[in-house]
Amino acid sequence: MRFFVQLRLLLVLVMALGAPALSVGPALAQNAQVGASSGLPIPRFVSIRNAPINIRVGPGTQYDIAFTFVRPSVPVEITAEFDTWRRIRDVEGDEGWVHQSLVVGDRTALVAPWQAEGPIALRVSSDPESGVRAWLAPKMLVSVRHCTGMACEIRLNHTDANGRATTYQGYVDQEVLWGVYEDEVFD
Repeated sequence: MRFFVQLRLLLVLVMALGAPALSVGPALAQNAQVGASSGLPIPRFVSIRNAPINIRVGPGTQYDIAFTFVRPSVPVEITAEFDTWRRIRDVEGDEGWVHQSLVVGDRTALVAPWQAEGPIALRVSSDPESGVRAWLAPKMLVSVRHCTGMACEIRLNHTDANGRATTYQGYVDQEVLWGVYEDEVFD
Protein backbone atom coordinates (compact mmCIF):
# COMPACT_ATOMS: atom_id res chain seq x y z
CA MET A 1 0.00 0.00 0.00
CA ARG A 2 2.81 2.40 0.92
CA PHE A 3 4.41 1.78 -2.51
CA PHE A 4 1.23 2.93 -4.28
CA VAL A 5 1.02 6.10 -2.16
CA GLN A 6 4.65 6.93 -3.01
CA LEU A 7 4.03 6.15 -6.68
CA ARG A 8 0.94 8.39 -6.68
CA LEU A 9 2.92 11.25 -5.08
CA LEU A 10 5.67 10.77 -7.65
CA LEU A 11 3.15 10.89 -10.51
CA VAL A 12 1.55 14.04 -9.07
CA LEU A 13 4.96 15.69 -8.85
CA VAL A 14 5.93 14.63 -12.38
CA MET A 15 2.63 15.96 -13.75
CA ALA A 16 2.97 19.22 -11.86
CA LEU A 17 6.62 19.81 -12.72
CA GLY A 18 6.39 18.41 -16.22
CA ALA A 19 4.42 21.34 -17.62
CA PRO A 20 6.58 23.06 -20.22
CA ALA A 21 8.12 26.34 -19.09
CA LEU A 22 7.28 29.22 -21.38
CA SER A 23 9.88 31.80 -22.22
CA VAL A 24 9.32 35.43 -21.36
CA GLY A 25 8.63 37.54 -24.41
CA PRO A 26 6.04 39.22 -26.58
CA ALA A 27 4.47 35.96 -27.74
CA LEU A 28 3.19 35.14 -24.25
CA ALA A 29 -0.09 36.99 -24.52
CA GLN A 30 -0.81 35.34 -27.87
CA ASN A 31 0.19 31.84 -26.69
CA ALA A 32 -1.23 32.03 -23.18
CA GLN A 33 -3.03 28.95 -21.93
CA VAL A 34 -5.73 28.83 -19.29
CA GLY A 35 -4.99 27.44 -15.84
CA ALA A 36 -7.05 24.34 -15.03
CA SER A 37 -7.54 25.42 -11.41
CA SER A 38 -8.10 29.17 -11.75
CA GLY A 39 -9.36 29.58 -15.31
CA LEU A 40 -6.91 32.49 -15.64
CA PRO A 41 -4.17 32.87 -18.27
CA ILE A 42 -0.89 31.00 -17.83
CA PRO A 43 1.62 32.59 -17.73
CA ARG A 44 0.56 35.78 -15.92
CA PHE A 45 2.09 38.28 -13.55
CA VAL A 46 0.90 38.67 -9.95
CA SER A 47 2.59 39.92 -6.80
CA ILE A 48 3.56 38.45 -3.45
CA ARG A 49 0.86 39.24 -0.85
CA ASN A 50 3.09 39.72 2.20
CA ALA A 51 6.41 38.55 3.52
CA PRO A 52 8.12 36.42 4.52
CA ILE A 53 6.79 33.74 2.19
CA ASN A 54 8.40 30.34 1.71
CA ILE A 55 8.68 29.10 -1.86
CA ARG A 56 8.72 25.31 -2.08
CA VAL A 57 10.30 22.84 -4.51
CA GLY A 58 6.94 21.14 -5.09
CA PRO A 59 3.20 21.88 -4.79
CA GLY A 60 2.60 21.21 -1.10
CA THR A 61 3.83 21.91 2.41
CA GLN A 62 5.53 18.51 2.52
CA TYR A 63 8.12 19.77 0.00
CA ASP A 64 11.35 21.47 1.04
CA ILE A 65 11.67 25.26 1.01
CA ALA A 66 13.59 26.41 -2.07
CA PHE A 67 13.87 30.07 -1.02
CA THR A 68 11.99 32.76 0.88
CA PHE A 69 10.63 36.13 -0.23
CA VAL A 70 11.38 38.71 2.45
CA ARG A 71 9.76 41.71 0.74
CA PRO A 72 6.00 42.05 0.05
CA SER A 73 4.48 43.16 -3.27
CA VAL A 74 7.32 41.78 -5.40
CA PRO A 75 6.16 40.81 -8.91
CA VAL A 76 6.30 37.14 -9.87
CA GLU A 77 5.15 35.22 -12.92
CA ILE A 78 2.81 32.25 -12.54
CA THR A 79 4.02 29.55 -14.95
CA ALA A 80 1.87 26.58 -13.87
CA GLU A 81 -0.98 25.57 -11.56
CA PHE A 82 -1.64 22.43 -9.58
CA ASP A 83 -4.83 22.48 -7.49
CA THR A 84 -4.36 25.39 -5.03
CA TRP A 85 -0.62 25.72 -5.74
CA ARG A 86 1.06 28.03 -8.23
CA ARG A 87 4.51 27.60 -9.74
CA ILE A 88 6.11 31.02 -9.86
CA ARG A 89 9.23 32.53 -11.40
CA ASP A 90 10.98 35.58 -9.99
CA VAL A 91 12.97 38.29 -11.77
CA GLU A 92 16.17 36.23 -11.48
CA GLY A 93 14.54 33.19 -13.09
CA ASP A 94 14.29 31.14 -9.88
CA GLU A 95 11.16 28.97 -9.71
CA GLY A 96 9.19 27.30 -6.98
CA TRP A 97 5.69 26.62 -5.68
CA VAL A 98 3.50 28.81 -3.48
CA HIS A 99 -0.06 28.46 -2.20
CA GLN A 100 -2.56 30.56 -4.17
CA SER A 101 -3.52 32.57 -1.07
CA LEU A 102 0.00 34.03 -0.88
CA VAL A 103 -0.17 35.83 -4.24
CA VAL A 104 -2.54 38.58 -5.37
CA GLY A 105 -3.56 39.95 -8.75
CA ASP A 106 -2.23 43.43 -7.90
CA ARG A 107 0.21 44.43 -10.60
CA THR A 108 3.62 45.59 -9.50
CA ALA A 109 6.86 45.80 -11.44
CA LEU A 110 10.58 46.31 -10.99
CA VAL A 111 12.11 49.16 -12.97
CA ALA A 112 14.93 47.95 -15.23
CA PRO A 113 16.23 45.27 -12.84
CA TRP A 114 18.83 44.23 -15.45
CA GLN A 115 20.55 47.63 -15.23
CA ALA A 116 23.17 48.43 -12.58
CA GLU A 117 22.65 52.18 -12.79
CA GLY A 118 21.26 54.96 -14.94
CA PRO A 119 18.14 57.04 -14.60
CA ILE A 120 14.80 56.02 -16.13
CA ALA A 121 12.37 58.80 -16.99
CA LEU A 122 9.01 58.98 -15.23
CA ARG A 123 7.01 61.04 -17.72
CA VAL A 124 3.95 63.26 -17.33
CA SER A 125 2.00 61.33 -19.99
CA SER A 126 2.34 58.21 -22.13
CA ASP A 127 3.77 60.35 -24.96
CA PRO A 128 7.53 59.56 -25.09
CA GLU A 129 8.16 63.26 -25.79
CA SER A 130 6.28 64.49 -22.70
CA GLY A 131 8.07 66.17 -19.82
CA VAL A 132 9.95 64.27 -17.14
CA ARG A 133 8.27 64.26 -13.73
CA ALA A 134 11.07 62.38 -11.92
CA TRP A 135 14.02 60.10 -12.53
CA LEU A 136 13.77 56.51 -11.33
CA ALA A 137 16.61 54.21 -10.37
CA PRO A 138 16.92 50.61 -11.55
CA LYS A 139 15.33 47.94 -9.34
CA MET A 140 12.72 50.29 -7.83
CA LEU A 141 9.43 48.56 -6.97
CA VAL A 142 6.39 50.33 -8.44
CA SER A 143 2.63 49.75 -8.60
CA VAL A 144 1.31 49.41 -12.15
CA ARG A 145 -2.05 51.07 -12.76
CA HIS A 146 -2.47 50.28 -16.47
CA CYS A 147 -0.47 49.71 -19.67
CA THR A 148 -1.08 50.84 -23.25
CA GLY A 149 1.26 48.38 -24.95
CA MET A 150 3.94 51.07 -25.19
CA ALA A 151 3.89 52.75 -21.76
CA CYS A 152 2.56 52.00 -18.29
CA GLU A 153 1.14 54.36 -15.71
CA ILE A 154 2.87 53.65 -12.42
CA ARG A 155 2.81 54.88 -8.85
CA LEU A 156 5.77 54.97 -6.52
CA ASN A 157 5.86 55.83 -2.82
CA HIS A 158 9.26 57.14 -1.80
CA THR A 159 10.56 58.08 1.64
CA ASP A 160 13.66 60.27 1.73
CA ALA A 161 16.49 60.20 4.27
CA ASN A 162 14.59 62.67 6.47
CA GLY A 163 11.51 60.43 6.62
CA ARG A 164 9.39 62.56 4.28
CA ALA A 165 7.07 60.47 2.13
CA THR A 166 6.29 61.47 -1.45
CA THR A 167 4.08 59.72 -4.00
CA TYR A 168 5.10 59.92 -7.64
CA GLN A 169 2.75 58.99 -10.45
CA GLY A 170 3.47 59.03 -14.15
CA TYR A 171 4.37 56.94 -17.18
CA VAL A 172 7.39 54.82 -18.03
CA ASP A 173 8.24 52.94 -21.20
CA GLN A 174 6.74 49.46 -20.92
CA GLU A 175 9.98 47.84 -22.04
CA VAL A 176 11.81 48.96 -18.87
CA LEU A 177 9.46 47.09 -16.50
CA TRP A 178 9.71 43.51 -15.26
CA GLY A 179 6.19 42.59 -14.20
CA VAL A 180 4.32 43.32 -17.43
CA TYR A 181 4.64 41.70 -20.83
CA GLU A 182 5.88 43.51 -23.90
CA ASP A 183 2.84 44.89 -25.81
CA GLU A 184 0.46 43.92 -22.94
CA VAL A 185 -2.57 46.18 -22.63
CA PHE A 186 -4.71 46.36 -19.48
CA ASP A 187 -6.64 48.84 -17.35
